Amino acid sequence: MRMAAVDLWRRADPPLLASTSSTRVKLLESAGIPSVARDPGLDERAFEHSAIAPGAGPGAVAEALAIAKAMGVARRFPGRIVVGADQTLALEGVRFSKPASREQAARHLGRLSGKTHFLYSAVAVVIDEAVAFSTVAVAAMTMRALTREFIDAYLERAGASVLSSVGAYQVEGLGVQLFEKIDGDHSTILGLPLLPLLAFFRERGYLAA
Repeated sequence: MRMAAVDLWRRADPPLLASTSSTRVKLLESAGIPSVARDPGLDERAFEHSAIAPGAGPGAVAEALAIAKAMGVARRFPGRIVVGADQTLALEGVRFSKPASREQAARHLGRLSGKTHFLYSAVAVVIDEAVAFSTVAVAAMTMRALTREFIDAYLERAGASVLSSVGAYQVEGLGVQLFEKIDGDHSTILGLPLLPLLAFFRERGYLAA
């Protein structure tokens, strides 16, 4: 006899994910967390310029953006649990933004080549426009030395996907070929630190312990 599936999520309403990232949706699903994605409607660059103090570190920027995204959705859905996430990249103290073109992606990869950069992944939970939880996790990413020929071939094969991530790569796909060493939790690298989020959900009784 086939046993019924056990629902680990204890609430009737699933959390809302303030993101349009299919990767983040899949991360929650793989961890047994049902979710409904909602576009946060946040102009990230405008928010950075208007609401984040000059000189703020990459972790602080990621956390502020994660909270702002969750707040934007929470305003539209009172009483719901809203999860926001964001990720920034820093190399030698310089913070990178998503490349706006293939040429800029090539320049980014040229600067990251042969060096170790850091991904700062933030997650926040907002309920009724109050921050219930937020944290930042860090992963160290060491790229191998890349030739210009390889960068061009990689960009050609990866296509438009390189413009959707701050480092011009997705390690769950072709981007893994760029690296010689990775230190950090897999979900942190993908932009949604799951372990601290799951611990918060269990602490609140939202998730089976």
